[in-house]
Amino acid sequence: MDFSRRSRKFFFYLLLAGMIFFIGFRQGEKSVSDAVLIDIQNKTVGQPLSLDFAPFWKAWNTLNDKFVDTATSSKTITDQDKIWGAISGLTASFDDPYTVFFPPVESAMFAEEVRGNFEGVGMEVVQKDGALVVITPLKDSPAEKAGILAGDRIIKIDNKDTANLTTEAAVGLIRGKSGTEVVLTVFRSTKKEAFEVKVIRGLINIPTIDTKDLGNGIFKIDLYSFTAESPSLFRGALRQFIESGNGNLILDLRGNPGGYLEAAIDMASWFLPSGKIIVRESFGQNKEETVYRSKGYDIFTDKLKFVILVNGGSASAAEILAGALSEHGVATLVGEKTFGKGSVQELVNITSDTSLKVTIARWLTPDGVSISKQGIVPEFVVARSQTDIESDKDPQLAKAIEILLKSK
Repeated sequence: MDFSRRSRKFFFYLLLAGMIFFIGFRQGEKSVSDAVLIDIQNKTVGQPLSLDFAPFWKAWNTLNDKFVDTATSSKTITDQDKIWGAISGLTASFDDPYTVFFPPVESAMFAEEVRGNFEGVGMEVVQKDGALVVITPLKDSPAEKAGILAGDRIIKIDNKDTANLTTEAAVGLIRGKSGTEVVLTVFRSTKKEAFEVKVIRGLINIPTIDTKDLGNGIFKIDLYSFTAESPSLFRGALRQFIESGNGNLILDLRGNPGGYLEAAIDMASWFLPSGKIIVRESFGQNKEETVYRSKGYDIFTDKLKFVILVNGGSASAAEILAGALSEHGVATLVGEKTFGKGSVQELVNITSDTSLKVTIARWLTPDGVSISKQGIVPEFVVARSQTDIESDKDPQLAKAIEILLKSK
């Protein structure tokens, strides 16, 4: 999940907790069309005056005059509901899964998820290539315990087809109270047919870090997310590594969906001299890019033997960290191609209780490789099958250990 360059900017860290498309607001004394036209004439809201909004108002009036509700819902649609829907449609027209409008309830839920705990199944998803794809289940979450894997395609949620659902609508169907059940119909590339997975929702707390001495001079750090607390926790883990007397390090970023950019920069700085490029932020043609450089902690010598594990669930900040340390020759990457979440989102308050998360830039590796277009391909590509997982085998970790022991 990369949240932004600053605390107000966020990468899309949408753990599958859910956001129900609910909207509500009171209509003002004037009609909405009159109010907007008055604002345009007074040039107080900044709309482009050259655009013809007649089709919009014709559709608005046609719906008001002719629509007959055949659904069983008793919810009354207000004019403010329609405005939120129009903004959502405008946002969807950009065809970017990470650019999302949050009406009041969804906006509050998103803020809750960013803080680090919520009720749900504990996985991050995104609409990609016409399908609802699991980026990764969180460690020890109900989704992981039920067997959901990175790369799974969720084709139904409680028998509701997901093909035409937005990410937010799908999340809204999955999120629910702890202890309740949701049935996901899953398609997995290694299986011939789709199958159902029953998941019991729970209270999700975002995990951060674990450490383990593997013996043979090898120390392993498991990093699960890039939160605001991650830099200090990572510093503590590195202290443990140094105090252990081991000279070989494995950093496991598998299933890490990202988080704060600042965390990735701080972590990379422990391994890179001051001024070395960690990531480039590209704002498109004819716009100057922003370059983020190492803070120069650089406490390790070239005697450090370092392997980073990645897979299809490694995204955003995890890809930035892995890409930077790989391209600078500090670490060897082992595992599978990363997810390819290389865009930057900024969270903008539209009203006091609504917000717009908008893609404003792309992440490029130090060598200028677009993370979004191709992800990060490890030097040693090693698959880990569902059979491996079920039998508690880890050929990726075994390869990392093999590389480190050979380099002695």
